[in-house]
Amino acid sequence: MNTFEKKILVLCTGNSCRSQIAEGYLRHFAAEKAEIYSAGVETHGVNPKAIEIMKDDGIDISGHTSNHIDEYLGLNFDFVITVCDHARERCPFFPAKSVRFHYNFPDPAKATGTEEEVNEQFRRVREQIKEYCKQFVDVNL
Repeated sequence: MNTFEKKILVLCTGNSCRSQIAEGYLRHFAAEKAEIYSAGVETHGVNPKAIEIMKDDGIDISGHTSNHIDEYLGLNFDFVITVCDHARERCPFFPAKSVRFHYNFPDPAKATGTEEEVNEQFRRVREQIKEYCKQFVDVNL
């Protein structure tokens, strides 16, 4: 029997980085209150740096897969969260039941500089997404 009360979909462009981080934190904060999915309007594979930066915070997303939004069109989501403007613009129609949220997080995969500078940008975005996800769960679940 499914114990989850809600279904949440996190959308991004490539389902590689921001949506994967958000999926990890939503699963962590929502625990058994919601079933969490993430997808992209394209699929780019899970970014190894996202896996590494989440592991640094004690969350393992190494088993996540990069999924295309079309895989989930038959599911009824309670919440759809877009985490970049591109995904919001290209997001398909979802039934009226879905409540939509949007926050345009910077794309850490586009970070430049030394390895430490890139890691710092990943950490900064991770912390923004972590705080957003914690607040989302506290307010909506």
